[in-house]
Amino acid sequence: QVQLVESGGGLVQTGGSLRLSCAVSGRTFTKYTIGWFRQTPGKEREFVGGVGWSDTSTSYADSVQGRFTISRDNAKNTVYLQMNSLKPEDTAVYYCAASVLTIPTISRRVYDYWGQGTQVTVSS
Repeated sequence: QVQLVESGGGLVQTGGSLRLSCAVSGRTFTKYTIGWFRQTPGKEREFVGGVGWSDTSTSYADSVQGRFTISRDNAKNTVYLQMNSLKPEDTAVYYCAASVLTIPTISRRVYDYWGQGTQVTVSS
């Protein structure tokens, strides 16, 4: 079993920054791809980005490309989502999820384990 716990959410003004953390416990951390997703009420959960087994294998949604950066610290079993130049449309609950695939993918179905989510609110 794998457990994921997100932290770092909060309220920030437009243009500000936040760093979310995803702490992973359970099985071998380095053998999991970690994806970040977000969801707003009434909408499907959407892929934000992810990092594969190798921290050089990252993928981002077009909407966050160039503003968000994902990294992993294997010594701390933690993945980070650095969010810069935040916009009101980035407001959502952010989730991290783990997949046994070696590279990140946008499909929610390949992620077997999910965290409980953390709220990010960007004020205009």
